[in-house]
Amino acid sequence: MYPYFKKKFIIPTVAAGLLFIGTSFKEDFFEIAKQIEIFTTLFKAVNTNYVDETNPGDLMDKAIKNMLGSLDPYTVYFNEQDVVNFKINNTGEYTGIGAMIARKKDRLIVREPYKNYPADKAGLKAGDEIIQIGDVLIADFKDDASQLLKGTKNTKIAIKYLRQGKTFTTELVLDEVDIKSVPFYGKIDEKTGYIVLAHFSRKASAEVKEALEKLKADGAKQIVLDLRGNPGGLLNEAIDICNLFVPKNEVIVTTKSRIEKHNNTYKTTKEPIDTEIPLAILVNGRSASASEIVSGALQDLDRAVILGSRSFGKGLVQRSVDLTYGTQLKVTISRYYTPSGRCIQALDYTHKDKNGAAQKTDAKNFNAFKTRKGRTVYDGGGVLPDIELDEAKMSPITSALLKNDGIFDYATAYYYKNQNLGDKIPVVTDTDYAGFKQYLKVNKISFDTETEVALKNTLAAAKSEKIDETIAPEYQQLLAALEKSENTLLDKNQKEIRDLIQEELIKRYQYQEGLYQFYIKNNSEIKRAVNVLNNQTEYKTILKM
Repeated sequence: MYPYFKKKFIIPTVAAGLLFIGTSFKEDFFEIAKQIEIFTTLFKAVNTNYVDETNPGDLMDKAIKNMLGSLDPYTVYFNEQDVVNFKINNTGEYTGIGAMIARKKDRLIVREPYKNYPADKAGLKAGDEIIQIGDVLIADFKDDASQLLKGTKNTKIAIKYLRQGKTFTTELVLDEVDIKSVPFYGKIDEKTGYIVLAHFSRKASAEVKEALEKLKADGAKQIVLDLRGNPGGLLNEAIDICNLFVPKNEVIVTTKSRIEKHNNTYKTTKEPIDTEIPLAILVNGRSASASEIVSGALQDLDRAVILGSRSFGKGLVQRSVDLTYGTQLKVTISRYYTPSGRCIQALDYTHKDKNGAAQKTDAKNFNAFKTRKGRTVYDGGGVLPDIELDEAKMSPITSALLKNDGIFDYATAYYYKNQNLGDKIPVVTDTDYAGFKQYLKVNKISFDTETEVALKNTLAAAKSEKIDETIAPEYQQLLAALEKSENTLLDKNQKEIRDLIQEELIKRYQYQEGLYQFYIKNNSEIKRAVNVLNNQTEYKTILKM
């Protein structure tokens, strides 16, 4: 009787479920088809009827990117050229000039030339403003001008650039550029190894493994892994890096989605290098995605002590989908969860405010989870370090100085006034800092803090309503008060800002390698990590060993 009852009960239930799924699918498919038809007819009507000549490719590119922009910043469309750039970022290999470059208005700014690569060999320096590539004026080229600096190996490219107001020319010879995931590793002291992991390209785990093995062979008994500023990258590389320190078959991350096939559990698959070596990991507010998988998983497994400031909070997983004509979609397919079950996503893109901005998860709504040995950790706002360091946090005024290139531009001016230093490390004195403040004032570098932007917007609105003359005295008083306040903040956060000036200057004289050499001797966050590793009582107490 029971089997018969069970059969009678289950079959209608399953059938009803299938009917529901089938109906739901048909409704979704019809709605998608309907919207595609509407868009197709609209797109055709605009391009055939608009008063001026249109560029269908450009219109479509903008339409797609604006549509996806309403979802989250990680769901993006890549046109054919974007796909090339995306592959470069994930492999770490390309043929080019070997420099970090950024577009600024009608110029390309050299942010950082890498030692012994084409840009460096051609004499380009940080702060140089490229105004012409071959016969192409950058001011007239509205597409991605950095593409003009790519080509086959040994291609020669004529460059015209500005340096301190003077025009220069040079010739670049393109070469293979290998961007290291581990740009530096070395020993801090006799027993402490230091590994910098800058991003998670496909070689990341291999490079970390090589660094770890060489440091151990050189006598390292404990490791500091630096993930500060690491924006993330490939998921499998994050898992393999964890695998260097934890046993085979350990769960590192789980992904969950509304679509069943995107639900996965990722475990370590290899034999580890060392499951016992004491490990300290440094993170900050710019450590994201795969960086948070590594730090969050090793925290949950009580395998490492995490130091620094709360990480970025990106708990969303993307997958690339190949489209037609060499284009591609990177789409958010799931959320990832660390071994304890927490998702560290900080922003909620499904519930935005009236201005369309994603809302940050309120700390009072964080959920508590337990690590393997019973320590309490929380979800919702990035990985919170076991040891929070004030120096790892960045003040709003400092963030503004980085955003508006105040520090970068001052370092450029300083370098050309002090070229007699050779490759010596410059020391930022009180006189230098006073000079920095004067530089900001003379060059009218705006901080663009939220208050300053709001004040400027108020004046703009007043001008449009023709009441600006009425409020002009009050506006000037507020602006003067704001400038005074910003000057006070420059003094209050002097150490933080001076450290960043120092770091920028070191790169000008000694490249990236010099900066890391400086770090292992002087950086306070690294020193604190070493102190924790040296104090085994504190280390074991934190991890409940």
